[in-house]
Order: sequence, then structure tokens, then C-alpha cells
Amino acid sequence: MNRALSERRFILIGPPGAGKTTVGRYLARELGLTLIDTDQAIEEESNRTISEIFTEEGETYFRELEKRIVKRELRSAGAVIALGGGAVMDPEIEDLLQNEKDVIYLAVSIANAAPRVGFNRERPLLLGNPRQQWLSLMKERKAIYDRLAKITVSTDNRKPAEVVEEIKEMIL
Repeated sequence: MNRALSERRFILIGPPGAGKTTVGRYLARELGLTLIDTDQAIEEESNRTISEIFTEEGETYFRELEKRIVKRELRSAGAVIALGGGAVMDPEIEDLLQNEKDVIYLAVSIANAAPRVGFNRERPLLLGNPRQQWLSLMKERKAIYDRLAKITVSTDNRKPAEVVEEIKEMIL
């Protein structure tokens, strides 16, 4: 692994359906880094799905668990870190991300996000009217994504490998 890369962490932010996990996997492989998916870390540590945590414990409990795990993982070097879409809403996490050099916002339109997430039950914040919920989340979060991003890349109508090539051009 390139020594300079082994000391960096690339943090992917964006809404549900932006491709943070998928692009993160490709990017980590391309750069020879570890992928840390904070949603996956939450599920592994709690031995429950995010949907189960929301149902059994509520969003407040989930957000506290998410904050603890994200803060821990943001100390990792030599990694691509895919954050859950709402992690940036926590003021402590937002403060930490403001000081990071490699925060990459994966932007996506609802037209492209919808088929990716399927607006299914595995995404508890999209229950009810999923399209309207997604739009509400974006209205609340977009300014934060924009403010934190050092790089913004659209994933609309693009394969993960194409997105990764654009990111690599900007970071290397």
C-alpha cells in the first residue's frame, strides 16, 4: 500500500441510494485500503439489523450507537469509511468531519436513488411514503452534505467504477 494513502481516510457521505457502500467497496479495493461501513459495523456490534434497532429501541438509541461507532471509526487510517446517511446530522460528528481532508459527498437524484434502495423496510426512515420521506431527508441534510464535502461526485446514471475513477482523479 502506498504510504501516503495508508495515512489517509476517505469518508463517503450522502443520502440513501447514493452508493456509499458500493462505491466505498470499489474505492477501497482500487486504493488498497480497508472499507469500513458504519451501518454494517452497527449491525455487527448490536447483532441486529438497523431496522430491528429502530423498531425495538427507537431512533434516539440508534443515533447514540451510531455516534459512538462513527467517532471510533473516524480514528482509523488507511480506510474508506462509508457513513450512514444521517450520521452527519449529529453536531459532534459534523464537527469532526469539518476537520477531515477527504470527505466525499456522493450526490444522487431521487430518480436514481429510488431503484437502488427500493424504498423497502430495511430503511426505517423511508417507511410510509418513501419518496416523500427521501425528499424530506434531503431537504434537511443537503446543506450539511454540501458544507462538509471537499469533493462532490454525482452517482446518477453511472457505474461504481466510473464514480471511483472520477474520485481517484481528484484525490491522487
